[in-house]
Amino acid sequence: MNVLAINGSPRKNWNTATLLNLALEGAKEQGAETELVHLYNLSYKGCISCFACKKRGGSSYGRCAVQDDLTPLLKKMEDVDALILGSPIYFGSATGEMRSFLERLLFPYLAYTDPPQKIFPKTIKTGFIYTMNVPEESMNEWGYPQNFKRTEMTLQRIFGSSETLVSCDTYQFHDYALYVADRFDPGKKAERREKIFPLDCKKAFDMGTQFARNGK
Repeated sequence: MNVLAINGSPRKNWNTATLLNLALEGAKEQGAETELVHLYNLSYKGCISCFACKKRGGSSYGRCAVQDDLTPLLKKMEDVDALILGSPIYFGSATGEMRSFLERLLFPYLAYTDPPQKIFPKTIKTGFIYTMNVPEESMNEWGYPQNFKRTEMTLQRIFGSSETLVSCDTYQFHDYALYVADRFDPGKKAERREKIFPLDCKKAFDMGTQFARNGK
């Protein structure tokens, strides 16, 4: 059982990475082999619309033909049994690095056939962990869940299964006094970090546990 986590945050030891690592810990306790990849360590671009992955009889049909730092990671996808993605929310969506990764990952497996042909060779568990500074009320008011649902549906269409975990109102800074962020109450942020974030950590751990247990 192989579980791969992809960190779409530029911060390698903060909220998103913490939840991803806990998900992998849950999987590891079930005997899974795990790996965490930081997208910000890699040099790559999004889809360049070359359509080599769609060319009839082409050597790259069903896989991305672009050669860069993503190439070995995309190749590794066919060996994993579960995939857990993670990203902070920037202006209502995942980071640019995560969006570019998803373009390169998903488009080759999206069949232009009727009925749709399943190109990815197997069914795997997928999950997406989102972290964000805004509280849950603002997240719902600004329509974030619709974006999350579209991504979840696409992952389900390509890989067969997907679920979403959202962590709201996260702690951004070690010391709020150092930053121009007067709209936030440091005391309330710290209290939520102490009382609510551990619950999100437990949910992430449980996601990894479930993925590895169901994949046995």
